[in-house]
Amino acid sequence: MGKLYLMTTIVDRKTARKYQELYRESGQNVMFSSLGFGTAASEVLNYLGLEATEKAVLFSVQEEEHWQTVKKQLQKKLRIDAPGGGIAFIIPLSSIGGKKVLQFLLEKEDYQKEEESTLKDTVHELIIVIANQGNIELVMDAARGAGAYGGTVIHARGTGMEIAEKFMGVSIAAEKEMIFIVAKTEQKNGIMKAIMEKAGADSKAKSIVFSLPVADTAGLRLIED
Repeated sequence: MGKLYLMTTIVDRKTARKYQELYRESGQNVMFSSLGFGTAASEVLNYLGLEATEKAVLFSVQEEEHWQTVKKQLQKKLRIDAPGGGIAFIIPLSSIGGKKVLQFLLEKEDYQKEEESTLKDTVHELIIVIANQGNIELVMDAARGAGAYGGTVIHARGTGMEIAEKFMGVSIAAEKEMIFIVAKTEQKNGIMKAIMEKAGADSKAKSIVFSLPVADTAGLRLIED
C-alpha cells in the first residue's frame, strides 16, 4: 500500500508536450490537461525568464514512490528548477470513487490505497469530478441532491483514454469537464456516492470522482451560516 497524490504541473504552453512525453516515458499515460493564464506582473516575468503568461495545466494521479522518480526526472531532464521551467506539486488524495476508477487512473489491477489521507481532521474537502463534455448539469444535479451548493468548471482534455475499456468497460471521450466542488467533510461521501450513482460509469457522463483534503478556507461563512 502507499499514498496517492494529485500531481499538478503548470508550465508554459510551448513546453507542455515535453512534460507529457516525460510522464508517458515514466509510465504515466492517464493525464488531464487544461489551458491557463499566469497573472504575474511583467517585471516578475522578466525576472523569472518567462516570455508569456499562457500556461498549460496537467493533472495526474501519482503514487508516492513514483512521484519521487518523476521529480528527479523533471529536475534533471527538463530543468524545472531553472527560471521559466514551471512548477509541479502534489496534494494528497483522501478518497477515490470506486475501484475501477482507481485502476484506471493508475493503470494497475492490484493497487491497494491507504484508507485515509495524512490530513484527517479537515473541515472541508475538494471533490473533483472529471466527466465527459456536456454533462455538467447531470453531475451538479446529483451533487446538489446530496447537499452540494455549487461547483466550478474548467474544460480539459484527457490522454490515455484508450486504456479505459480495460479497467472500466466503457468508452471515454477525450474532451472533459473538470468540476471542482468544495463540501463539508461530513457531506463528502454522500455527494461522491450520489455522483457515482447518477453520473458515474453507467451514465453518459462516465464520471471519475475523487477528493482532496482542504486545510483551510475563506469565503464559505455565508454558506455555512
